[in-house]
Amino acid sequence: MTDRLPPLHDDHDARGAKFTDFGGWQMPVEFDSIQTEHAAVRESVGVFDVSHMGEIEVAGPDATELMNRLTTNDVRALDPGDSQYAAITNGEGVMLDDTVVYRLPDGTPAGEGAASLAALESDHGGDLDAPSGDPAYLFVPNAGHDGQMADRWTAHRDEWGLDATVANATGDWAMLAVQGPDAADALDQATPRDRVVDLSKFEAAVAAVAGVESWVARTGYTGEDGFEVMCPAADAGAVWEAFVDAPREAQPCGLGARDTLRTEIGFLLSGQDFDPEGEPRTPYEARIGFVVKLDTEFVGRDALEVQKEQGVDETFVGVRLSERGVPRGGYAVTDGDLTRVGKLTSGTMSPTLDEPIGLGYLHESYADAGTEVSVVVRGDEKRAEVVVPPFLDR
Repeated sequence: MTDRLPPLHDDHDARGAKFTDFGGWQMPVEFDSIQTEHAAVRESVGVFDVSHMGEIEVAGPDATELMNRLTTNDVRALDPGDSQYAAITNGEGVMLDDTVVYRLPDGTPAGEGAASLAALESDHGGDLDAPSGDPAYLFVPNAGHDGQMADRWTAHRDEWGLDATVANATGDWAMLAVQGPDAADALDQATPRDRVVDLSKFEAAVAAVAGVESWVARTGYTGEDGFEVMCPAADAGAVWEAFVDAPREAQPCGLGARDTLRTEIGFLLSGQDFDPEGEPRTPYEARIGFVVKLDTEFVGRDALEVQKEQGVDETFVGVRLSERGVPRGGYAVTDGDLTRVGKLTSGTMSPTLDEPIGLGYLHESYADAGTEVSVVVRGDEKRAEVVVPPFLDR
């Protein structure tokens, strides 16, 4: 796959960032060090460029029905300015991706969300509940999945004869994540005209960030308070500089710290903690059954109803090693006597706890917190105990 570059690639390169390929994108993995960046988010504030995440816009008379049939949560519960976490499953209930779905101001044309933010603010005067047309949504697939999901939405729309427009707008948006205990203060200074700090968790609004009309949501992937700012790609530089330059001076952070932060909280990583080919898992196995609304009709619903009734054989948990060694994805988990009881999908040395931790799937009989297991590290069984994430009290 050809490497895709985020709008801020040259800015990151000039700042001395180290890059890595992730989902077909060249993204900064670290600016200073993973430990420094991780600590900034846990203790103060850091800012991530996450423009590798996809943006698919869906609008039209049947947009709500299309979204509800293709995600596991109930989109009907969303008012303009609300968002929700959901899974995207195939007919067997296996997760193809996980996503956040945002309901945009009604009447937002699909394919024009990023370009029309200023007009939206002007039209609504800040009132996202003002009725002004068909429902509109923005959902965020993980890196490299935007084309697949746009095709999936379009194909099912046509198969079901629904009236909705689907647009892959990933190239139109930039996305920054401002995370940490001081994130609200940083946003407050960058949005003097708008009170985005009054947003509740999973609420969003149109706001001028450093003068750039943006879609700002109180969401994140670190376990800390934080905001995700989606703005037109052409204006990403002004928004980025508003946080990393004085007086706010948020720590620029790369994907390395993003991974250690989300591992400490136990958040799933698409393509690693679940993957329809390499690690096929359902929401119930992945411990996100709370996003499955069986009273809606979505692809995979019937299979998941059966699994909920019958239970799962393996479930997603954490492990904490009590011996030296760093757990990694793919390492076997045993009962301490060489009998395999599961495997890890992620692992790291926790910068906050200074302890080796991992995430993965264990047989149900070993999945209770405090159960003693072992992780096979380079051929040696290392003693560990099961932890139900998060590892940190957040």
